[in-house]
Amino acid sequence: MNVFSTDCRLCPRLASFLDEVRLAQPDYFAKPVPSFGDAGSPLLIVGLAPGMHGANRTGRPFTGDYAGDLLYSTLHKFGLATAAEPLDANKQANPRLKLKSCRITNAVRCLPPQNKPEPAEVRQCNGYLVQELAAVPQGAAILALGTVAHEAVLRACALKVKGYKFAHSARHELPNGLKLYDSYHCSRYNTQTRRLTEAMFHQVFESILERHSLRP
Repeated sequence: MNVFSTDCRLCPRLASFLDEVRLAQPDYFAKPVPSFGDAGSPLLIVGLAPGMHGANRTGRPFTGDYAGDLLYSTLHKFGLATAAEPLDANKQANPRLKLKSCRITNAVRCLPPQNKPEPAEVRQCNGYLVQELAAVPQGAAILALGTVAHEAVLRACALKVKGYKFAHSARHELPNGLKLYDSYHCSRYNTQTRRLTEAMFHQVFESILERHSLRP
C-alpha cells in the first residue's frame, strides 16, 4: 500500500488538472492535500475533497473557504481547536490553529474539476483513508461530512454501503469497533439552502462529545 505523499499522481485526470491549476495560480499549493491534526486522534473528520480556493490554495483541509469557517469555529466552540479562525491576517493557514483530540482529512486528497471526483478516483484514494483509520484508537469516532465521505469510510472498513444508510445525525456501530457519525457537508450551498444550519451542525458534535472523551 502506498504511503500518502503530496507528489501522488495515481489519478491521471486529477494530476493533470492540478498541473493546469499550478500554471494558472503559481502561488497556490495545488498538490494532494495532507491531513491536519495528530494521527491516531480519537476523532477523525472526513470531508469530500479540497476546494479550489480553500485547501487547494492553502494546503490545509477546510482552510480558506466557507465550509472551513463553519467547521473550525465549531471545533473551537467545543474545545477541539485552539482558534476559531482558520486564516491569518495574510489569508494563509493560521499557524496558531492547532487541533485537540481530532484530525481532519478528505475522501479525495486532490482538487477535482468542478468539485466532483469520479468514483474511480474516490476508490483510488481510499487506500490513504485505510491508513488513517488504522491509526485511530479502538472505539474512535469517525465523522463523515456528506455521502461520499460516508461511503468512503465504509469502503475503507471493507463494509457494504447498503448496510449503513447515510442520514444527517445518524450514528453507526461498525464491526471493527469504530463509531461512524454522519452530517450533511458544511458547504456554503448546504447552509444557504438551510439544509444544514449551524445549530444542526453543533448538535452532531454535541452527540459525539456525549459518547466520547474528547474534551481536553
